[in-house]
Amino acid sequence: MKLERLIGKIEEKYPLNLAYSWDNVGLIVGDFESDIKKVLVVLEANEKVVQEAIQKKVDLIVTHHPFIFGKINKVNTDDLKGKLIHKLIKNGISIYSMHTNFDIAFDGLNDYFMEIMGFDSKQVLEATDVEVLYKVVVYVPNSHISLVRDALGRSGAGYIGNYSHCTFNSQGVGTFKPLEGSNPFLGTLGEVEYTDEVKIETIVAKNNLKNVIDSMLEAHPYEEVAYDIYRLENKGKSYGLGRISCLEKPLTLKQLSNTIKEKFGMKYIRVVGDIDSNIKRLAVVTGSGADMVKVAKKSGAQVIITGDIKYHDAQDAIDMGMNIIDIGHFESEDIFKDVMANFLNNIVDLEIIKSDINLNPFKII
Repeated sequence: MKLERLIGKIEEKYPLNLAYSWDNVGLIVGDFESDIKKVLVVLEANEKVVQEAIQKKVDLIVTHHPFIFGKINKVNTDDLKGKLIHKLIKNGISIYSMHTNFDIAFDGLNDYFMEIMGFDSKQVLEATDVEVLYKVVVYVPNSHISLVRDALGRSGAGYIGNYSHCTFNSQGVGTFKPLEGSNPFLGTLGEVEYTDEVKIETIVAKNNLKNVIDSMLEAHPYEEVAYDIYRLENKGKSYGLGRISCLEKPLTLKQLSNTIKEKFGMKYIRVVGDIDSNIKRLAVVTGSGADMVKVAKKSGAQVIITGDIKYHDAQDAIDMGMNIIDIGHFESEDIFKDVMANFLNNIVDLEIIKSDINLNPFKII
């Protein structure tokens, strides 16, 4: 598979425009026209990971943390980053990074964390963008109404709130005259055809538009399909960083901390606040979330689960009456390998492997 095609499939689900403006996401190193057969998924790419990719004859490394972050003035082998870039290019290995767009997107890192914990919520903690919606209208002969309508629904069209497969159908008459060189499903060459058709209207999110159109065209019997696409002023779902969940049964801060330790196989965890306080509403921000503590407090959460909490962050949280569970930056994001490997295995027929390198820089002794 060409790298450009693979990236297109990834970005239908995790579009780059969701990322913060300061972020560096997308194809960092590589050639869009390169052939991809084997993919390595990892939290970030350091020297050990690059060497692992070379040894395992990988064509593409997919990372969460951007491989290049910040300004680079030179690429030469005297510099570690330049040395790695040189190795990657020499061995024909590309690197694709998906950072804050993956944090923000639905079914990304924050949602997967919630799923592991058993928290049923996709409510956004801090909105950063709003889903753009389109109306798709297609004209279908009566013989293929169900086929086309089902194709639209299966490909993700027609989602409104907690409802799927939403369409409106109206009957009418379509006319057309097949010209020389055509191969009509209905009608006779050179004669105007009148045929009973149904106009099917549905709603589609921008990042799924191409997939829906492709599915519709595949199911439609006509050689030339008449369809319309309209951008809507209606606002779709809010995208944003972090997630909020309300527990069915309150837990103490200590009980919640122990549950996290059990789910993530951790022996120790850092906690700020009263361990006996009751938690009914919680916020999650995977990775580094110190700057989201106030946002979580304002949302009504009694605790924020995140990483990279410093001493003064903790003191400020105590002063505002906010609890924190610091699971650790690495611990909250290493699950990227699982999420991304599962996603890729579901959309492409390639060899997908997860890195064996332990990237946690800290040891508890």
